[in-house]
Amino acid sequence: MPKKVVTLGEIMMRLSTPGFERFVQSDTFDITYGGGEANVAVALTNYGLNGTFVTKVPDNALGQAAINHIRRYGVDTQFIARGGKRLGIYFLETGASMRASQVIYDRAGASVAEMEISEFDFDKILDGASWFHTTGITPALSDKAAALTEAALKAAKAKGITTSIDLNYRKKLWSKEKAREVMTRLCQYVDVCIGNEEDADTTLGFTSKGTDVTKGELNLDGYKDVFQQMKEKFGFKYIASTLRESHSASDNGWSALVYDGTEFYHTKQYEVRIVDRVGSGDSFASGFIYGLVSGMPMSEAAEFGVAASAIKHTIPGDLNHATLNEVKELMKGDGSGRVQR
Repeated sequence: MPKKVVTLGEIMMRLSTPGFERFVQSDTFDITYGGGEANVAVALTNYGLNGTFVTKVPDNALGQAAINHIRRYGVDTQFIARGGKRLGIYFLETGASMRASQVIYDRAGASVAEMEISEFDFDKILDGASWFHTTGITPALSDKAAALTEAALKAAKAKGITTSIDLNYRKKLWSKEKAREVMTRLCQYVDVCIGNEEDADTTLGFTSKGTDVTKGELNLDGYKDVFQQMKEKFGFKYIASTLRESHSASDNGWSALVYDGTEFYHTKQYEVRIVDRVGSGDSFASGFIYGLVSGMPMSEAAEFGVAASAIKHTIPGDLNHATLNEVKELMKGDGSGRVQR
């Protein structure tokens, strides 16, 4: 029986301009579905685990389309609630070279923001689970969503289930002050904290010294200081951060740092040519979770996560369709991109 990982969050319809067209010039949109925790559930299922996704969608054809989209990859959707007014939407314009990608949200009033604790039986949902994962996006959606996230984390901790959160600060959803208030409360129930240096600063108030990703510079000692502060305050078992060096919208350096209170580990760095970077952080989170659930040591789990997310940069859409073998081959050093026959 594969190990079960439960994720809680929003799934949205994604409308993206074809190729690299701008919003103002495009007459059509490509449709897909995704969202931080849904992306993680799909990737974990793809790696052979039992990914279970919890959310709320409208009881109409669009809500069903979103469910069908992740169900086709084997995700367990039986605990998804139905109701409310609408499915959230986000629009994506993919950038290139010196032109950055643009995201426009249309998610106000989405069903997920109206989730009630009474709609979810977490004792049943978490039965047999090894891991529970969510992100900072979910509590940012509404006070109800924040209360549900806290209830889910408490239920998981009460069952002895490992919990993780990807900080994922979204300034269009809530203020820095509100984020710090809520996330500081939630993190007392978290075992594994994932997030980049901006998230750690904005949501929890920890600052990394001397780092400027726009200059392609990383001060690893600054991260170590931040991780130590986080460990001291919250007692996280593991703290992980992806590191993106943005040379342009098309070419990035990509690696990760992890810390367990003793060892401070920096993974291999990949130079990635970007096809679609949306979901890359979720791909790292799912890879890191998969490694730890599968019994890998922290360093190997981090290498698996960063290799998986490096591949995600080459795949259109929110979801990472990299296979276990592809990730493992890249970990061994085969990044040639040669045709496989």
